[in-house]
Amino acid sequence: MPVSPTHPQNPDNALNTSSWFFMGILGALMAFTSLSTDIYLPAMPQMAHELNGNVELTVTGFLAVFALAQLIWGPMSDRIGRKIPLFIGMILFVIGSIGCALSQSIEQIVFWRVFQAFGACTGPMLGRAMIRDLYGRTQAAQMLSTLMVIMAIAPIAGPLLGGQIIKFSTWHSIFWLLASIGGVMFLTLFFLPETHPVEKRTRASVMNTFANYRRLLGNWQFMRYTLCVTFFYVAAFTFIVGSPFVYISFYGVDVQHYGWLFALNIVGVMGLSFINRKLVKRFSLDHLLKCTTAIATIALITLCILFYKQVGGIYSIIAMVFIFFSMNGMIAANSTAAALDGVPEMAGSASALIGSLQYGSGIISSLLLAWLSTGTPQTMIVIMTIFTVLSASMIFIIQPMKDSN
Repeated sequence: MPVSPTHPQNPDNALNTSSWFFMGILGALMAFTSLSTDIYLPAMPQMAHELNGNVELTVTGFLAVFALAQLIWGPMSDRIGRKIPLFIGMILFVIGSIGCALSQSIEQIVFWRVFQAFGACTGPMLGRAMIRDLYGRTQAAQMLSTLMVIMAIAPIAGPLLGGQIIKFSTWHSIFWLLASIGGVMFLTLFFLPETHPVEKRTRASVMNTFANYRRLLGNWQFMRYTLCVTFFYVAAFTFIVGSPFVYISFYGVDVQHYGWLFALNIVGVMGLSFINRKLVKRFSLDHLLKCTTAIATIALITLCILFYKQVGGIYSIIAMVFIFFSMNGMIAANSTAAALDGVPEMAGSASALIGSLQYGSGIISSLLLAWLSTGTPQTMIVIMTIFTVLSASMIFIIQPMKDSN
């Protein structure tokens, strides 16, 4: 049951879980996705030349397995607790990173990236579940906002760190570094409390545990918030995948400057995440979701009009996308907290389903951009707008219809 926003649900863990050290560990776990991919983005041209293959498959394969594997780990964590899957996941991540570092062909590195993803996905998925184990609806949103600030460091620092490594070494060193980071994270797990005690674990059979997904898909309140963040992530991934072409190829932005333009959006996410920690104490999560999805929708509709009228060029895209992307700092935290709040008895499975849909949305974005590309920013802008409208509809339109029935 939800509790007071200022009191964790497991009092025995209150001292440990109130520290920045605890939040730092969870933030690092949840940043695994960005770090595991963003850090070697500067090395992809070198990798493509050396391995003589389509290096983009290392990203696609990683995201696909990252999304699907969560559906296995989620019910397992509801049954055996959070820490054991985390330990296993870190071991798999380290082995996968070492395999990537030793790879000599594109087939080998794609295989080991898939192996790596199977372990890496436990971090963000169980990080969300542990927050739900400990905190009620409002304070969970606060904690998730704090984690968003920590997580946002990865997509900024990752490419910069990877670029520096490439100057002095080869791409293999990047994966040796990831293996080392995974080893350090494994050791920090000993300091984490088990947030899902034995008395709260499901005693159902393994197959019945996986049946949680059927119950979650039929739980409208859970799916309403889950689809809100999923649709928003389709729009966000559309920008992430499409922005290199739009900025570099279409508008001629220098490759080095592109990194700073992307970092600008991450700064917006960090800022809104920090503000969200204060706002959730004063306003309901639904109210905040209505405001943020509305602002994101207005920004992208404005961008559609400006692009159609050929006003502002790249500057209108930078400005409107900054407004849109910044809203992620509140939408992701608040929709996730609201979704998990209604299903505390299967938080692991719920977190897994949320994560699977979020990261699986990146595949949808890639396919839509590939199929509908016109050689201009139009495709990216339209896809982003459509899915942001769908995200907002989950909060504005669908709920009143349900209430009226």
